Amino acid sequence: MTTTTLAVLVPLLPFLGAAAGLLLGRSAPGFVRPLAVLPTLAALVLAVLVMARQGGGRAVDAVTELTPTGSVPVELALHIDGFAALVAVLVGTVATCVQIYSTGYLRDDPRYASYAALVSLFTSAMFLVVYSGDLMVLLVGWEVMGICSYFLVGHYWETPEARAASLKAFLVTKLGDVPFLIGLLALATEAGSFRITEILGAVAGGSVGHPTVIALLLLAGVAGKSAQFPLHTWLPDAMAGPTPVSALIHAATMVAAGVYFVARLLPLFEASRAAMVVLAVMAAVTMVGSALAALAQDDIKRVLAYSTIGQLGYMTGALATGDRGAAVFHLLSHGAFKALLFLAAGVIIHAAGTNSLAAMSRMRGLRDRVPDAFWTMTVALLALAAIPPFSGFFSKESVLGAAEHVATGHTGHAPAAAGWTVLVAALMTALLTAAYATRLWLLAFRGTGAEAPDHGRQPVAMNAVLWVLAVPSLALGGLTFRLLPDWFDDNDLTPALTTSVLGTGVALVGGIVTYAAWRHTTALADRTPLGAVAAHPEGDAALVEAEVIASHRPAYGNLASAPDPSDPGRLLLGPVHRHAAAGFHLDAVYSALFVRPVLAGASLVRFLDREVVDTYVRAAGALPRLLGAAVRRAQTGNVQTYVSALLAGTVVLAVAAVLVATGA
Repeated sequence: MTTTTLAVLVPLLPFLGAAAGLLLGRSAPGFVRPLAVLPTLAALVLAVLVMARQGGGRAVDAVTELTPTGSVPVELALHIDGFAALVAVLVGTVATCVQIYSTGYLRDDPRYASYAALVSLFTSAMFLVVYSGDLMVLLVGWEVMGICSYFLVGHYWETPEARAASLKAFLVTKLGDVPFLIGLLALATEAGSFRITEILGAVAGGSVGHPTVIALLLLAGVAGKSAQFPLHTWLPDAMAGPTPVSALIHAATMVAAGVYFVARLLPLFEASRAAMVVLAVMAAVTMVGSALAALAQDDIKRVLAYSTIGQLGYMTGALATGDRGAAVFHLLSHGAFKALLFLAAGVIIHAAGTNSLAAMSRMRGLRDRVPDAFWTMTVALLALAAIPPFSGFFSKESVLGAAEHVATGHTGHAPAAAGWTVLVAALMTALLTAAYATRLWLLAFRGTGAEAPDHGRQPVAMNAVLWVLAVPSLALGGLTFRLLPDWFDDNDLTPALTTSVLGTGVALVGGIVTYAAWRHTTALADRTPLGAVAAHPEGDAALVEAEVIASHRPAYGNLASAPDPSDPGRLLLGPVHRHAAAGFHLDAVYSALFVRPVLAGASLVRFLDREVVDTYVRAAGALPRLLGAAVRRAQTGNVQTYVSALLAGTVVLAVAAVLVATGA
């Protein structure tokens, strides 16, 4: 079987599994779980075979014209280079783990059949994006992922939060997709083709005349799909969906698609220095802002959501320096440990028995109750914080190294300003990432909140998946830069001394300071008297109140919803905490700038329609009604009245005739 045939089967198998799952979900429920797991697992095996055959060498290209268009042709094309082969394996691995994990997590869910089918379709769409060599076919997978995310985020549609989150995710991503589509059409028009190889050839030959405009239009779609500033607000709210869906979206599909798209077409963006600077600024704001927001969240899934936004900022930052090898390296590393983080969080939520108990302030005694989640999440958090020798250290260091090379003028792929912007923001984010990772670990596993009811041990499938993902979270980084250098544009991914020391140093500082703040707030909570609120009139009232409640839980009752007084985020952020917890009020800004004016315009249109347009319509109908009423009054049914009217009319006509004759 040829490599091309294997590559075609990779997205086809999950698609067929999705179709069969939807058809047989009701009539043959016993087939639902095998149809969810086996096609995705088979696709993973084939993706590994494709990777082995591609071997990091020359790209595998195959093309078939779908139908004559009369202008720019749309072709069913494959373009499998080293990046595509590796990312496809990541997609297959995470999707398989999610499907296996979901058999336990959603084993009692009445809509599991449709859920599993949508996950398979989601996976198929991402495979299509990864392997596609034609931008219009890539767009099909891009949009299918959008609709799948709408349904999966809204899986618990009974709750208003899930309904609102699914609608928000769909609308915000579509807002970016409109300029994205315009950019694709403009690019294909100037290059004369939708094929990626033809477009890159046109860019190299200078045939693309407006690279800045096209790149900025495409970046709008990338910002929406990959949750980058300012179109990132949908991702934290999307946590209303099932936790395995969050793992799939954050680790290997949807948000990774935008980064992967820019990596595919990076020469186009490099043709515009302005676009590279915009990309760098977008990455910097995304990294720092999301890290601050993560440090202020109480819900464990929202912490991880903002973490994903920040790590995607690292990837776009690497692309802004012209190093797609570092970007894809971090995409692979992040995919492993972020999937592990979300699935471990799912085990914690499953142990609590409800999705509403994801607040870290309510967690207590989880280390002994969920030991598998404790140990594997510890590994994943160390990888997230980029502590050596975990995988996140190597991939994040490659991003720092790429930014340092551009900033110091060692490479001309991007402006030096872009390099400095990314480097400074990345170091600040490394500090904050270690801080919120440490905070999450302390609050989740050493918290002082009320202990939730014990719902027993988790299914074996859930815990087994955690240990499977712990392996690449621990070892992927070191193996990648040693064994697969040829797969990343021959980049030297070996950690450099300067950036390694800087990155690890700021991470250790962030972790140590957060631990010290946690110890301080814990000690303060233990000795805070009941009159502390009155004694601290100038302090943070919410913090003092939380300290009082936590110190005297027997007096106040079992208030599981009380904020955790040992939360170091409040102490570290100070007055910024309130704003960071609300995502710096960006939703409120959008509401003031866009939602309210649109609603006001709609109210005006409704008023004009009812009071102006409808007035004319009502008037046009009123006159016939009046005439009808007058005629109706004349129809009395009295014969004498009719004869009298006839005689009167005859007299009038006779008089009129005489007058006319006399006048003549």
